[in-house]
Amino acid sequence: MTDHTIVIAEAGVNHNGDLEIAKKLIEVAAQAGADYVKFQSFKAEKLASYEARKADYQLENLPDSEITQYTMLKELELNYEFHEKLIGHCSLHDIKFLSSPFDLDSIELLHNLGLNTFKIPSGEITNLPYLQKIGSYRKNVILSTGMANIGEVEDALYALINAGTNKDNITILHCNTEYPTPFEDVNLRAMLTLRDAFKVNVGYSDHTSGIEVPIAAVSLGATIIEKHFTLDRSMAGPDHKASLEPEELKMMVRSIRNIEKCLGSGIKIASPSEEKNKSIARKSIHLAHNICMGEVIHPKDLIMLRPGDGITPMQITRILGRRVNKNLKKGHKLKFMDLS
Repeated sequence: MTDHTIVIAEAGVNHNGDLEIAKKLIEVAAQAGADYVKFQSFKAEKLASYEARKADYQLENLPDSEITQYTMLKELELNYEFHEKLIGHCSLHDIKFLSSPFDLDSIELLHNLGLNTFKIPSGEITNLPYLQKIGSYRKNVILSTGMANIGEVEDALYALINAGTNKDNITILHCNTEYPTPFEDVNLRAMLTLRDAFKVNVGYSDHTSGIEVPIAAVSLGATIIEKHFTLDRSMAGPDHKASLEPEELKMMVRSIRNIEKCLGSGIKIASPSEEKNKSIARKSIHLAHNICMGEVIHPKDLIMLRPGDGITPMQITRILGRRVNKNLKKGHKLKFMDLS
C-alpha cells in the first residue's frame, strides 16, 4: 500500500447516524494525519436478529434495556447516498475512505462504489460465504482477527485466497475484541506469530485506552494501525467511551511517525548526526608521565584520554614493547611516528 505505517482512523458508528458528525470525523482524521478514515456499512436486518443481545460494553454505554442490538444498529445504518457524500468529503480533505462491510449486500455496495480495499471486521472471520464473496473481488484485504485462534485465522486466510485474492494483497491485523481491552489481554507478540506463521504483512487493530500499545506495535513491525476515535467520549453511543478524542488521535499519529523514523535500516553504523562526536567521546593513547628517548613503553606508561583523534586504545598491542624515538612529556598524545 505505502512504504510507511498506514494509520486507519476508525470512525465506525461514532457518527450516531448524523451526516454532519460524520463529516466532522473525516475532517478530524485528516487533520490528525491519518491515511484512512473508516466507517461501517451494514443493514441491521442482515447483521443481527431481533433477539440478539448487546455486548456488555454496549450495555454499559447504552444501558436502556429496551434498546436491542437490532434497534441500536438500525439507527446507525448508512445508506448509499450517505456513503457517496462521505467519499466526496474524504476527497475534499485529502484522506482515503474505508468502510467495513457486515453483510453480503454491503460488500457489493462498497465494491460498486469503487473501493479497492476491503476491511474485514473480526466478527466476520468465521463467515465463509462473506469471506468468499470478498475474496472473489481480488482486491486488497485487511483482516482483523479479534476473538480468533490461529486455526480460524488460517481458515479465513485460505478462504480468501481460494476465492481469488492474492496472498500478497492480504494484511492480517492482530486484535482483541473487548472495549476497552485490558493491557494484560493485548498479547502483542501474537502479531509476530501471525507474521511468521503465514508470511504475510501484519498490523494491529487497537481497542485499549490510550495510545501506547499501537505505538509499541509499530516498533514491532506493524504495517497498519487501526484505532477508534470520536469527537467527544461523553457522546451517547456504543463505541465513544473506548475511542480517542481528536487531540489524542493527532498525538498517536505524530508518535507513530516519529517511531517510523527511529526504526532505521537495521545496519549498525554511526549515524550522520553522531559522527562528529566520535573524537569528542572516544579516547586515544596518551603518556601517563614524561618518557625519555630510547625507553621501552610499558602499560604503566600509558593512559587513555579524550579526544579520540589519535591512536585508538584498541591498538595498544602495537605500542607496548616499542621504544620512543624522542623525549616526550606527560599527557602527550602518542603517534606512531614517535616510535622506533
